[in-house]
Amino acid sequence: MVVVQSYTVAIGLCGLTMTCWGSHANTLKMEPASYSFSLYYWDQAIGYLLLPLIVGLTFGSLGHTGRSLIEDLMQGSLNSYSMAALGGVVFNLANILFMAAIAIAGLAVAFPIGIGIALVEGVVINYVAEPRGNPVLLFIGVTLITLAIIIDALAYKRLNRDAGGDGIVKGVALAIVGGILMGVFYYLVQRSLSENFYHLKPGKFGPYAAVVVFAAASLLSNLAFNTWLMARPLKGDPVRWSAYVKKGTSRAHWIGVFGGLINGTGTMSNVLASQVASPAIAYGLGQGGTMVAAIWGVFVWKEFRGAPRGTGVMLTAMFLLFISGLSLLVFAKL
Repeated sequence: MVVVQSYTVAIGLCGLTMTCWGSHANTLKMEPASYSFSLYYWDQAIGYLLLPLIVGLTFGSLGHTGRSLIEDLMQGSLNSYSMAALGGVVFNLANILFMAAIAIAGLAVAFPIGIGIALVEGVVINYVAEPRGNPVLLFIGVTLITLAIIIDALAYKRLNRDAGGDGIVKGVALAIVGGILMGVFYYLVQRSLSENFYHLKPGKFGPYAAVVVFAAASLLSNLAFNTWLMARPLKGDPVRWSAYVKKGTSRAHWIGVFGGLINGTGTMSNVLASQVASPAIAYGLGQGGTMVAAIWGVFVWKEFRGAPRGTGVMLTAMFLLFISGLSLLVFAKL
């Protein structure tokens, strides 16, 4: 299998993670209004599994390093399967709760709470489990990124001062739970991985097999989570299973699958980079996808056109904090 050897390549893959995690949601904007989020979520989950399967059967099965994808899956221990699968279930539940929090309380309330908790918790847990890198630079970087996320949310709040409404308490609760779960999933997946990708430990997975199991569990958990979402949608009327065929044109399905492929590329890249960059740094850099999402919102979707005076200063400060924080994460391993 193909593995990462240099820190420079690992950082490049973390940059790809940021780009993918911050860009995949754009596909939802491309869907017709009649195609509900819950239907789109099925397509994205399918694409999310297809990506690691394709990459695992190609890059994950080339060369003489480690084991091929199929061989790796065949030898995995029950504990490795359990950790990777649990990570997929936790991730999927966290993602749905986070989306619900945004729908109920608004982006300005849910985003800094959910992603802020996930970022800090994820970096701390992964650093404690595998303490590699300069802790001072690492946690200062995390602090700056957290401040950037808060400023980003405040800037969005200026666009809609009424965001949240009467459901703010419920939305905050969902954001907290979703953020806590989102900060845990990466640690669980790491527990299924061999410590050395060159010399894989028996029973432990290489990166390709771990992400395949993770993504498969995420898709299967949709039978519970997304079925519930269809019956009790975040907005609008309940959605029937037949709507997946009746309202889902070929274009609508492929847009969702494409979003899943993008998201899966980010996850696969991050796990591949984690051995060299360290799980804490890789996860922290990956959450810089928030900055990429903000770039799309500001420069492509023009979401801040007509925003109140002073919003531009806030956005500038947000980008500077993001860049500074992400730079410190990179230097924490040098």
